[in-house]
Amino acid sequence: MKKKPTIVRYTLSEVEALRKRGEDPTLRHAPRAESLGAEFWKSARVVMPTGKTSVHLRLDRDVVEWFKAHGKGHLTRMNAVLRAFVDAQKRGV
Repeated sequence: MKKKPTIVRYTLSEVEALRKRGEDPTLRHAPRAESLGAEFWKSARVVMPTGKTSVHLRLDRDVVEWFKAHGKGHLTRMNAVLRAFVDAQKRGV
């Protein structure tokens, strides 16, 4: 069985066609670009994602099971928790 991609890229025309059919791939709570206003775009900047590093890591079984119990993407969520901790440490929290 082929694995379904988690990241899908659409052209603007494809997104417009999806919206016309009522199949908008955009998250419902995401703001529309035109609603953000000129002030937002003045300070907007492009941020390139950093690369990932593959590591071998031994974790407590119950921790891994807890993340897995919350569905697909458990490794991504674990990374997000670690990212939040690192960011908090950098801010001195």
